[in-house]
Amino acid sequence: MARTKTGARPDTAEALAAYRLAIESVEPEIDGGRFAAKAVAGWPVTISADVFGDGHEKIGAAIVLADGSEVRMTHVENDRWAADVTFDTVGPARFSIVAWRDLFATWRHGASRKVAAGQDISVEMEEARRMFAAMTPPRGEKAELRALEKAAKAGDTETLLSEDTAEYMARVGPRANETRYIRDVPVWVDRERAAFSAWYELFPRSWGPEGRHGTFRDVIAALPYIRDLGFDVLYFPPIHPIGATNRKGKNNSLTAEPGDVGSPYAIGSDDGEMTDVHPELGTMEDFDALVRAASEEGLEIALDIALNASPDHPWIREHPDWFERRPDGTIKYAENPPKKYEDIVNFRYYLDDGRPNLPFWTAIRDMFLHWADHGVLCFRVDNPHTKPFPFWEWLIDEIRARHPGAIFLSEAFTRPKVMKRLAKVGFNQSYTYYTWRNTKAELTEYLTELTTESCRHYMRPNFFTNTPDINPVLLQSSGRAGFRTRLLMAASLSGNYGMYSGFELCEAAPLPGKEEYLDSEKYELKHRDFDADGHIKDDIRLINRIRREEPAMKDFLNLKFFPAFDDRVLYYGRFDAASQNYLLFHVLIDPHGAAEFGFEVPLWEFDLPDEASVEVQDLIQGNRFSWHGKDHTLALDPQSRPYAIWKLTPPGGAA
Repeated sequence: MARTKTGARPDTAEALAAYRLAIESVEPEIDGGRFAAKAVAGWPVTISADVFGDGHEKIGAAIVLADGSEVRMTHVENDRWAADVTFDTVGPARFSIVAWRDLFATWRHGASRKVAAGQDISVEMEEARRMFAAMTPPRGEKAELRALEKAAKAGDTETLLSEDTAEYMARVGPRANETRYIRDVPVWVDRERAAFSAWYELFPRSWGPEGRHGTFRDVIAALPYIRDLGFDVLYFPPIHPIGATNRKGKNNSLTAEPGDVGSPYAIGSDDGEMTDVHPELGTMEDFDALVRAASEEGLEIALDIALNASPDHPWIREHPDWFERRPDGTIKYAENPPKKYEDIVNFRYYLDDGRPNLPFWTAIRDMFLHWADHGVLCFRVDNPHTKPFPFWEWLIDEIRARHPGAIFLSEAFTRPKVMKRLAKVGFNQSYTYYTWRNTKAELTEYLTELTTESCRHYMRPNFFTNTPDINPVLLQSSGRAGFRTRLLMAASLSGNYGMYSGFELCEAAPLPGKEEYLDSEKYELKHRDFDADGHIKDDIRLINRIRREEPAMKDFLNLKFFPAFDDRVLYYGRFDAASQNYLLFHVLIDPHGAAEFGFEVPLWEFDLPDEASVEVQDLIQGNRFSWHGKDHTLALDPQSRPYAIWKLTPPGGAA
């Protein structure tokens, strides 16, 4: 078959003729194959395409994998074909699609109609005999093919029109005008934690005894607490030396008092740079001990990679051309008007002639590799949207070439298309707008976008409930109920979610009029009593246990919304037919008022009539009972039970 340069239009009659069948609208394919779609090793991926041709002949289609193996596609509807494929190896993968005119299926369709009408099919039998005679049988299957040729000679319609023959010929039969999709489609295959993880963020310096700067060894002592809550990723803000010049004081004051610890995002001092650790936290040997201890607890360490430099960063002396400068030669400070960050200066990614500042790019790559060599493969990247897209695409490819299991979380609360572009260039997970989606309509609309639109193939959300930078307005006045429901939704609506330390204590005191924390931990040590009254640790343990135990919780694309007749109640399900695992969630979004409301049990999802029954387990209380019929009523109270979680067992399902 004539081939063209990948993606190019065939430009001769012979080349055009090789594309008799149309293969269009392939999913997942990102920007015409410019970027890789995302998959998870061991998880099925649905690959689909529009496949059709001229005339009324039957068509066959298959997915072709990189090793040459094929997975047959089935017709869905309206010329749409699909199949599930599982990629087993972490790293790059590819697939293509082939389609052909299925001569035997076309023959069988016409012959069976004539037989049903009582018409003569002697000509059709001769066609079948010639088809079989022209075929080369697979190794070891010559007898099967000769038997079909004999049946055609004998006019044995029962044999030729049987399902067994149809299945055999679908596998080995002739493919006329076989057409291959014009390009191979790239896929990046991740390990499971890229798609399913629970992150806990803490400042190591705050985990020492009252009045003392915490250390890595102090965090080792706290690992059982974090694991007991059910998290699997422990994430630190920058742990590097902090500059003294223009150091920020408490509450982001421009003047630091003696003893103020400064912002960890002002990286670099005489003690080192981004491959070093702050001396008050300990040594690299202490850090290595922490990574090992975390692994023993089932936790991965994630580092916040903030490409920031304090005015004291050693690179300013060593590599002055790695920094942005004003016309007078002074270094530019970081700004996000009206905010100014006088303790941070900007790196230079491009030279004046438009070329990349490759020595700097390489240094940042080597910094990531340094931490990977110390056992860190999870990286939360601070403000990646303020750095060039090509830089990230190059860097992530470079890291993955050595560590395909690396996970990059994009912290980019920015414009939707920018957020999505970062996901396309390689970020495995993405911060989202969850923090600012509060109403039933907002949440439903946003989750529908994330789970059904094209972005589902490349952008994996990570629903953080809060961050050191963001004290959500809703939580500032919601009380404990708001914290419980925002936690529950973050953990059950998304495969990845996270929370910043103190959330379990319902910390919410704001800087007046701002979406920021009063006495922010970014600028001072913060010592907490994690057993203080009013905590929500039991809620955290519950939802993390459910996430671990229930298979439906893994792939967030199985999310479905269902009718609850109160705008204050979000009602949704996580359904996994393969494991027969079906969960329903009711969440009272209003943290101030109780609700009694009607809802529908989604019996239609199981092809059950409205009067059918399903067995139910309350996953909070543990009791079991039956729901009879579709229509039911439930009451939720923000002070006692602001959410409900149900596990369904439909008739004939596994308990």
